Amino acid sequence: MRVLMVEDAADLAEAVAARLGRSGVACDLAGGVAEAADFLAVQGYDAIILDVNLPDGSGTDLLRGLRARGERVPVLMLTANVAVEDRVGALDLGADDYLVKPFDQRELEARLRAVVRREAERKSGELVLGPLRFSPATLDAELDGARLALTRREAVLLGALMRHPGQVHSKERLYGQLFTFEDADVGLNAIELYVARLRKRLAGSAVAITTQRGLGYRIGLDG
Repeated sequence: MRVLMVEDAADLAEAVAARLGRSGVACDLAGGVAEAADFLAVQGYDAIILDVNLPDGSGTDLLRGLRARGERVPVLMLTANVAVEDRVGALDLGADDYLVKPFDQRELEARLRAVVRREAERKSGELVLGPLRFSPATLDAELDGARLALTRREAVLLGALMRHPGQVHSKERLYGQLFTFEDADVGLNAIELYVARLRKRLAGSAVAITTQRGLGYRIGLDG
């Protein structure tokens, strides 16, 4: 899962990103509306954590623009104001949830998982490829009825491949779904590592991940 956090309090943003990173969630950080717009222009996200008060504008304006363009990415709003009117106003603009500062990071993670899960359930149900089943909402996978013990990044990679079985996915495209701009020291070869791990999980089954030399990877039924 890849998340964008738009928050000008650097200490808070970095602490949240670090904790999410330990859970396998890739988190990019933007300090204002303009920087967030730059990120959104080149990268898709599974969710946005969006502060209301930003140095170069309002988070609600950014949210309004997203929804006006028909973008349904889940948005968790952060606000220091406890007034009911402000919270209701954010929800009316299209926010999926809100959290009042200061907050416990465990609650932020729980609310983030909830909004992402709801959107995943809205978009699609379970993905099935022969004996392999994958739930985008929970990131759980089963092979021949047995649960696969996947790390979060392995599960994200599997989901990306299974959404388009038979289609070739470039390393660059897969990398963008697993890592953030801050992971500059993580090269494209990391995708080979995660693909190799998935192949081990699928070994002996009818499902195979094949390499299309110079192009990328595809998942499909073997034969």
